[in-house]
Amino acid sequence: MKGEKRDHDGPTAEPGARKSGVGSGAAFAGLGLQFALAIVVFLYAGQWLDRRLGTAPLFLILGVFVGAGGAFYSMYRKLMAAQRREEEEARRR
Repeated sequence: MKGEKRDHDGPTAEPGARKSGVGSGAAFAGLGLQFALAIVVFLYAGQWLDRRLGTAPLFLILGVFVGAGGAFYSMYRKLMAAQRREEEEARRR
């Protein structure tokens, strides 16, 4: 019911008050690192292929774009999943 305190919110919780974002902040702390690491890994893979095949900057450029695209997609999926969880939690309140 609206305005009613529930046991799992704690005895002093305000109705509609948000829990601290420590858990959600920790979950996304590594997104920037993951993004950079994906680009660097695919960059070096592209460089390696270019040296092996003699196709200088083709695979390097392709690797950067594939790495960035994959990192963006991964970030998007994580953010959308977090948003869905947050909306479901808000509906339960």
